[in-house]
Amino acid sequence: MSFYKNKKVLITGHTGFKGSWMCQMLSMAGADITGYALEAPTSPSLFDICGLSKQIHSVIGDIRDLAHLQQVFTDCQPEIVIHMAAQPIVRESYKNPVYTYETNVMGTVNVMECVRLTPSVKSFLNVTTDKVYRNKEWEWGYRENEELNGFDPYSNSKSCSELVTSSYKNSFFMDSDTAISTARAGNVIGGGDFAADRIIPDCIRAAQSGQNIIVRNPYSTRPYEHVLEPVSAYLMIAEAQYKDRSIAGNYNVGPDETDCLTTGDLVTLFCQKWNQICGDSLTWIDQYDGGPHEANFLKLDCSRLKKTLGWSPRWNVETAIEKVVEWSQVYFSNGDVNACMQRQITEFLK
Repeated sequence: MSFYKNKKVLITGHTGFKGSWMCQMLSMAGADITGYALEAPTSPSLFDICGLSKQIHSVIGDIRDLAHLQQVFTDCQPEIVIHMAAQPIVRESYKNPVYTYETNVMGTVNVMECVRLTPSVKSFLNVTTDKVYRNKEWEWGYRENEELNGFDPYSNSKSCSELVTSSYKNSFFMDSDTAISTARAGNVIGGGDFAADRIIPDCIRAAQSGQNIIVRNPYSTRPYEHVLEPVSAYLMIAEAQYKDRSIAGNYNVGPDETDCLTTGDLVTLFCQKWNQICGDSLTWIDQYDGGPHEANFLKLDCSRLKKTLGWSPRWNVETAIEKVVEWSQVYFSNGDVNACMQRQITEFLK
């Protein structure tokens, strides 16, 4: 993390769950952080709970507002830009497809345009998702050269975001000093996620209220990983291409195959850990709700990231769930969640 000391880093989407963990990690590293995002998307929010606005320069703005975003770039002159601002929920994209496309596609266009017009930027990373691939429901992991064509509006908008990045890279950055990459991460879990329609936040809300956990599709298989896995990988990619532009490209970021679980298995593991630590008798029930189409089987092949940067996952899914329960217990007991995050980050980096 010494690389990031005093580096000027601009993060879009910094008020979100993943953005908050990244701000915490970069703050511990001594980076000069500017964030650009809407107000925190949930109430409560991890960003507000931890008082991160006091640790960084936080700008509230819409990624669709090019003029405002350009002014922020001009003011802070970032060296590294990590783009995470998005409408990130599959079910929400079915309800509001136009907003999803405006944010995830034109938002990326706006960020890329600002990067193009800001010579100080040496490293740019667009954070997308494992759902960018055309899902053929096969049993092996998708590689970075597979076809991009997400099914639902969220997934498809992220596929488009990848194409926008590729077009800008080919059109404007081939002979520049700016390195351009994208990172496609699996499903992340961790303390402080309060989003709707995500399985672990649903588990925590049920545990807090003493109710059974409702699982709408227990048989879908996903690559689950603790939020610190992709966050640290993003920072590793951004640093590596800052030093060597030739390694820029597209990277999958996901767990090992043993941590690709069905939703039902994940919830069963959560119940075991929660009951073991809290002494409760939490359980879950299968209540398929006939909702919109979602992929049933999805895994990533992360060989490129492992070979190029020597990266590998550090916490398996069992440890990840333990860390979620640990954070939640600190939060529910009105403890110091900021200190808990810093402790977990330190433990992860060791």
